[in-house]
Amino acid sequence: MDWDAEKVSRSELEDRSIELFREAVRRVKRTMPFYQERLKDIDADQIRTIDDIAQVPTTNKADLRSQAYQSALGVPLKDIMELHASSGTTGSAVVTGYTANDLKLWRTAMKRVLLRAGVHRGDLVHNAYGYGLFTGGLGFHYAALETGVTVLPISGGQTQRQVTMLRELQATVLTCTPSYAQHISEVMKQMGMSKEDLNLRVGIFGAEAWSQQMCDEIERELGITALDVYGLAEIIGPGVASECAEGHKGLHVSEDLFHFEVIDPETGKPVPDGTLGELVLTSIRREASPVVRYRTGDITRVIPGSCACGRTTRRMDHIQGRVDDMFTLRGVNLFPRDVESALLEMDALAPVYQLVLDRHQALDVLEVHVEPRETEAEREALATAVQRRLNEVLGVSVMVAVMDPQSIPRSEGKAVRVVDRRKLSYSR
Repeated sequence: MDWDAEKVSRSELEDRSIELFREAVRRVKRTMPFYQERLKDIDADQIRTIDDIAQVPTTNKADLRSQAYQSALGVPLKDIMELHASSGTTGSAVVTGYTANDLKLWRTAMKRVLLRAGVHRGDLVHNAYGYGLFTGGLGFHYAALETGVTVLPISGGQTQRQVTMLRELQATVLTCTPSYAQHISEVMKQMGMSKEDLNLRVGIFGAEAWSQQMCDEIERELGITALDVYGLAEIIGPGVASECAEGHKGLHVSEDLFHFEVIDPETGKPVPDGTLGELVLTSIRREASPVVRYRTGDITRVIPGSCACGRTTRRMDHIQGRVDDMFTLRGVNLFPRDVESALLEMDALAPVYQLVLDRHQALDVLEVHVEPRETEAEREALATAVQRRLNEVLGVSVMVAVMDPQSIPRSEGKAVRVVDRRKLSYSR
């Protein structure tokens, strides 16, 4: 499971993925009561094509939450080496376990993330993902150990100290959420520093959806190549997929470790390559907490064609949003990413925002909170310009509030982009 696994022929990759999917179905039916019931009508021996896989029932987060974690394990508790949990940003956290083999699997997947980014011995990884139950911090820590590079386990928070360490230790690689990378660049300016004071070459950012405009902003402010990484604790943690430095277009999925599909979230049927849909993943090698056809809730698409880097693994697009993050404003379906893309095109705005949904006299309204990049900006004129731009891009009228500089909450982890007050309105 190394570089060679990412450059074998497509037919070999697909055959191996189907074979591993069959084995995963056999394993969960043998060891897990939930799947014994859910998959009772599925004969693993009859799964021979991608179309056959599409007939296997899906799993969702509610299914995982409905079970005590011990009953959702595929091995005895004595064989569990480590426990982690999902972030719980969309509900209660899901606890998952790792055997010794699962940890090796995770390290392999994460090593590929660094190799795709061009990270090698002699690099210093400034790891500002949170350590603990969240898988980001330890995932990248394991990646550095597996790759043989130096890691600074600084975790999140104390941003001025982070900036000082970036300058003094001259790290070449930054790992954190994209919103925290933006915050680091802001604090750098407040401390009178610029990208020329640092030695950063590449950043690997994930755990939240981010737009191309945010990527461009981070690259410009930090002087780096900003690459996307994707994963979730229910599957393994970060490492399911990531961008390569050569192609920098879409995330390579480790298809020999994880089976992935994109389906229509309404019908559950597969969609053609290039069409947006919901990402479905199967942890085809995991022992402790395997899941079969897990509906992630994340919206993406398969990117057709080959990559400039020479890897043959299929690529998924950057996450466009979540099925449950999409909101409807007076009949128009919107994702926070749609608003972000428009805002970050406006040089007069700081790269932060918050969307506040409310209900006035039975009518849904959206107020977009932004900050001026310059403190002396004329706020009324700026609000008018932003409102005009958003109305053009979104096709629906919104309100805009230009807030005081530094008043919109910054995040050391996942940014809270949407505040929905409409539920509160119903209860009054």
